[in-house]
Amino acid sequence: MKKLVLGFLVSLTFTACDIQIDSPFDLDGEKVYIIKEGAHESNRTPKPFDKKAMSFAAKFDKSAIYETQIEENQADINKLLGFSDCNNHHQDNSARFGWRWYNEQLEIHAYCYVNGNRTIKYITSVSLDQMNDYKIEIVDNKYVFTVNNTVRVEVNKNANCSGGINYMLFPYFGGDETAPHDISVTVHMD
Repeated sequence: MKKLVLGFLVSLTFTACDIQIDSPFDLDGEKVYIIKEGAHESNRTPKPFDKKAMSFAAKFDKSAIYETQIEENQADINKLLGFSDCNNHHQDNSARFGWRWYNEQLEIHAYCYVNGNRTIKYITSVSLDQMNDYKIEIVDNKYVFTVNNTVRVEVNKNANCSGGINYMLFPYFGGDETAPHDISVTVHMD
């Protein structure tokens, strides 16, 4: 009887847990990242990155429309995907796509840290509920950002870095403020 009660309690404990995973929906190679209301990021497991390029398709839905509590924070850049570089922390050297809902459109930006200095460059605006292709490449000491194989932006990178152990960077909301409601983005890695 004790074993039966113990087994019941253990199963109750595990079924009562609300475990958040990086991708609650993973269909045909697509992942849906959800940044919960009041959070900066979705739960995720660190993942090493050892390539010179990253390409993926991503789709934002209407949850990407938001209004910040403090008006000037509306100009803050949220992050989509990217990678750290030079065997450093991502706020030292990294490249990733940024995004924001600004002036009634979804803007896409290059968002980089080079030797601890942040650089942000507007790339283009994209439509909601539409898959778009994104690519970041390291070419001749530059991060080269491309959206839909047509719009291209370059940012100089640390020329003295020798690579090393880097890691992927996942969706993040903010700036200063956390997500005002659940925000989801669908990603298909190439």
